[in-house]
Amino acid sequence: MLRRLALGGVTSACVLQAMGSVDRRQFVDSGLGNQAYEDTSLPIGFGQTISKPSVVARMIELLLAAPGARTQGLGRVLEVGTGCGYQAAVLARLAREVYSIERLRGLHERARANLRPLRLANVHLIFGDGMLGFARGAPYAGILAAAGGAAVPAAWCEQLAVGGRLVAPVSDASGSQSLMVIDRSTQGFTQSVLESVHFVPLKSGIG
Repeated sequence: MLRRLALGGVTSACVLQAMGSVDRRQFVDSGLGNQAYEDTSLPIGFGQTISKPSVVARMIELLLAAPGARTQGLGRVLEVGTGCGYQAAVLARLAREVYSIERLRGLHERARANLRPLRLANVHLIFGDGMLGFARGAPYAGILAAAGGAAVPAAWCEQLAVGGRLVAPVSDASGSQSLMVIDRSTQGFTQSVLESVHFVPLKSGIG
């Protein structure tokens, strides 16, 4: 898997090391274990999926390239959409602190069970509406979203620290999604739209 990631354009040695230190098989259903190391998204129940390893690596690599992270390392990160907990486990190897919020109670509990054996003291799991972010942990050096909507919620931008970076999929009028990067500086926000991606829809509320 790591070789494919490197060949696919992931150049950060620390991202590759973090990806290699987390066994993706522990986060997928036992019946899908033989596909755990393929570069594909897999169902995790509740109509949700675990992201492709290449997408996880790409989004985290983008976070690490933020101005603040380049000079000070990656500080506190907010992950919107915990899912099964895989991306939070990878982020824990690279960020000082990870707040991960999930709106579906069943997935929140599943992620808690998946992560418990890893004893990651810097990961905090929250059950709540991810569209609201998590103000108590703000400001964040990085925000990652694992679901895409028509726009980036204002709460996320408000909770982003100066020098921080937000990486999220955003849908256009046709429903196609692209990866959006938003950087915050003392002058305000700048954004860029990158490659096409495919994520589950961003929804509000809890369930």
